[in-house]
Amino acid sequence: MTGLAPKTLGDLFDQFQREAFRLETLDDYSRSGNVDAYQLFLDGQDKPAEYNLDWLDEVRTHTDSGRRMYRVHVLRRPLTPYLRFELGWGYATNATAGEEFFILDVTEQPTPLPEHVGDFWLFDSTTPARFNYSDGKFIGADVLPDDYGPEYVAYRETALAHAVPFADWWAIYGE
Repeated sequence: MTGLAPKTLGDLFDQFQREAFRLETLDDYSRSGNVDAYQLFLDGQDKPAEYNLDWLDEVRTHTDSGRRMYRVHVLRRPLTPYLRFELGWGYATNATAGEEFFILDVTEQPTPLPEHVGDFWLFDSTTPARFNYSDGKFIGADVLPDDYGPEYVAYRETALAHAVPFADWWAIYGE
C-alpha cells in the first residue's frame, strides 16, 4: 500500500495487494460471526448450504486475483466444541474458496510465541490489526501503525515455522 495507512479494518481488506495473514489464539469465538450456525452445529444439524457465503465471496475475490489469504490457529487438544465447529465447518468450507489454514498444536509443546501475542490480521507484511475479544465476542480491532509491521511479521514467521497444514493435522486429530 502506498500513502497513508488505512484507518479501518474494512479498508485493509479492500486495499491489500499481496497477502492477508491471520493468527488465531483463542478456543472460543462462539459469540462472534456465525452464532446461528454454531447453534445448529451444537444441535447436531447439517451445515446449511448457504453457510459462510459472504466470507467465501470475499476470499474468492482476493484469491482469484492472485492474493493470498492464510491463517494459523494456535490450539490445544482436546478441542472445545467451538473449535470442532470452526475447524470442521469453517476451515473445510473456507478452503474451497482458496483460504489456507495451518495448525500450531501446543498440546505437547510450549507455544513458540510470546504469551502476549493475541489474535491479529497482518496485511501485505506491513499493517497489523490487533483483534480484541471478551468471552468469545469480538469487541473491536486496533489497526496499528506500519511501524509495528516487522514485529508482527516475526510472529507470523514463528507461527508458520511451527505449524502444520490443516488437512494433515485434521486427518490425525479431526473429529
